[in-house]
Amino acid sequence: MTRPPDEKSSPLPTAAELPSHEYRVRLAGREWTVRHTGAVLTFEDEQRLLSERLTGPPYGLALWPSAIALAHELVARADDVRGRRVLELGAGTGLPGIVAAALGGRVVQTDRQELALALCRDNGARNRVASIEYRLADWASWTDAERYDWILGADVLYGETMHPHLRRIFETNLAPGGRVLLADPFRSASLRLLEAMEGTGWTVCVSKWSIGNARESGPVGLFELTPP
Repeated sequence: MTRPPDEKSSPLPTAAELPSHEYRVRLAGREWTVRHTGAVLTFEDEQRLLSERLTGPPYGLALWPSAIALAHELVARADDVRGRRVLELGAGTGLPGIVAAALGGRVVQTDRQELALALCRDNGARNRVASIEYRLADWASWTDAERYDWILGADVLYGETMHPHLRRIFETNLAPGGRVLLADPFRSASLRLLEAMEGTGWTVCVSKWSIGNARESGPVGLFELTPP
């Protein structure tokens, strides 16, 4: 996630200068380590982060429950990821794409924020995943014409003004037989987009993950989208 630019904001630090924490997740007998500016594991964490949007680093530098849930889902689908071409949108700290690459996927991670992409690259190196390609990219001025077997996104549907651009990416960058896999905590704006896509023939299947204390954080939805 990213925040809109603000003229009164202080200059952001470089990726190396970021005050950061480390999150370790163990999946299928392997441990991944992700550096982030803060883990958003409860509703209170999210409200605190949003209240600091003008003074803190971009949202994408935090580790969100959706990214953790998406990483778990990818491990559960390891055979479907191995050898496949994978695009991650709004990669942020990079956990899902790192896991996909470690499972044998050919991964391209993208973000519109240079600082987020630098942190994403740093996390790839921390996990000894050297095969990921990193690209600075804005959904509103998208130029990638490649096709991907999987398009991934964790908490990328919150901004309704971006929905037309995301739909265009899904429609033009998904390879024949490919699928979109999105993690989202059932935000109202997100559900409106998914319902609209169903209305135009997309198949949307949903499952739920609980990350941390379910009573404090709420469920995360994993939405698998198949084109008409």
